Amino acid sequence: MSLKQIQKDLQKLKNKEKAKILQGFFKTGKGQYGEGDIFLGIIVPLQRKTASNYKDLTLQDIQELLKSKIHEYRLTALFILIQQYNKADEKKKKKIFNLYLKNTDNINNWDLIDLSAPNIIGNYLLNRPRDVLYNLANSNSLWEKRISILSTFEFIKNNEYKDTLKISKILLNDNHDLIHKSVGWMLREVGKRVSQQKEEEFLKKYYKTMPRTMLRYAIERFEESKRQSYLKK
Repeated sequence: MSLKQIQKDLQKLKNKEKAKILQGFFKTGKGQYGEGDIFLGIIVPLQRKTASNYKDLTLQDIQELLKSKIHEYRLTALFILIQQYNKADEKKKKKIFNLYLKNTDNINNWDLIDLSAPNIIGNYLLNRPRDVLYNLANSNSLWEKRISILSTFEFIKNNEYKDTLKISKILLNDNHDLIHKSVGWMLREVGKRVSQQKEEEFLKKYYKTMPRTMLRYAIERFEESKRQSYLKK
């Protein structure tokens, strides 16, 4: 298994028509959040399958994939990292965790983060201090902010919510739509999986001032009458 071979295998799967659609969907134009990102047009299931075929790729080769401008190289690299992380001892888990944090500039689109941050960053921090998430939340990087809130999805799945609410508060006044959506989504998950009461306690403090998109995502699962009462601020 080699870096060159996985690159060849991914190139064989490329789809030009799909790539054009993805280039637009992921906002790769000048001045957009995904500027410079290159797509081959490979669907996610095929990337997961390729990752399984290269699950023993070295961390050095994974690093090279993460440095690529080709989106599918980076996402497939993250899928491999998750597979390795899930089977790793504590020493290797720490290496993968550190590699992920070293590459936040390369984990630079929302799908890359959403499909990996909870699995690696969130899982690693389940029973550890979480200061790193607050550093990420206070970063100037859009992607590090999204990593900070999406990582808490793993906590929510384990019936924890406090860090989600604390990080949501830090990100309340962020001006980017991708942060509004991610915070609203995680607030919704707190209500869905842990406690709607805790979600509503947070919303009652901040719903009048939080961005509209964030609010809409957060209350999406509420009964219609309650949803409308929040929207009529």
